[in-house]
Amino acid sequence: MSDPTPTIDAALVEALIHEQFPQFAPLPIVAIDGGWDHRSFRLGADLSVRLPSAEPYAAQVEREHRWLPFLAPQLDIPIPKPVALGAPSSIFPWPWAIRTWLAGVPASGEPSGESIAFATDVGQFLRRLEAIAPHAGITPGDDNFHRGGPLTHYADEAATALTHLSDPIARRRGEAVLAQALASGTSAAPHWLHGDLLPGNLLVARDRLVGVIDFGLMAVGDPACDLMIAWSYFKGAARTAFFDAAGADRAMIARGRGWALWKAVIIIAGITPRPPAEIAWARAMLDAVLDA
Repeated sequence: MSDPTPTIDAALVEALIHEQFPQFAPLPIVAIDGGWDHRSFRLGADLSVRLPSAEPYAAQVEREHRWLPFLAPQLDIPIPKPVALGAPSSIFPWPWAIRTWLAGVPASGEPSGESIAFATDVGQFLRRLEAIAPHAGITPGDDNFHRGGPLTHYADEAATALTHLSDPIARRRGEAVLAQALASGTSAAPHWLHGDLLPGNLLVARDRLVGVIDFGLMAVGDPACDLMIAWSYFKGAARTAFFDAAGADRAMIARGRGWALWKAVIIIAGITPRPPAEIAWARAMLDAVLDA
């Protein structure tokens, strides 16, 4: 039986826009590289289009549409603003979105991992996000893959993935990191969190943070998962500056390190299939986690 999901390309986006938002039909459409949960396209000079790549990610579209307008006025760094919410149709089975386009380039293409200024900007963004009054209606769960929930949800998966490491010393050190993370408790109070704070979701200009995108995994819970970028991207003094700016204490750092360990080992073990470049990224993150 063939896969009912259509190919997500510029032709599909053009068809959806003609079908549901013809006022935007004259605007050019350009595919944007990257993205696993969603596929993104630039629409003209000022807009973007975002489509879930599979059914498990569809709920993230409405999550962002509901909560981005609430968060945006309370943050001092730009985030996307919803423009229109597309409906499922005969040519695409899930909701999709048109949002504002943000200037800047993804940090994944910038040499900012050792920049104290950039690390401080990101940490301050998280602290500002966490300070926003929480809402009970956006708790961690299946639709955001439990980001912001307790790491215990993924403890067995992480432990299993660790057994796939060929180096026994790395396995033992990883087990110790996981045990410390699980013993560090949870945040005393729930806070807003981004949930997917990867370099590709941070926009840079002149080595400073100028925008944050991809809030599909946002929630109100334990923000320790947002610290994963400390090991996946930041290095040396920049990592310390990030922790300081984010106001992360030792327990939160231990939990964040556990989240980073989980993310790295499930990719390395093949539990979450990824392309070779991302596997190399996961191995580098695991090295950083184990060396910390």
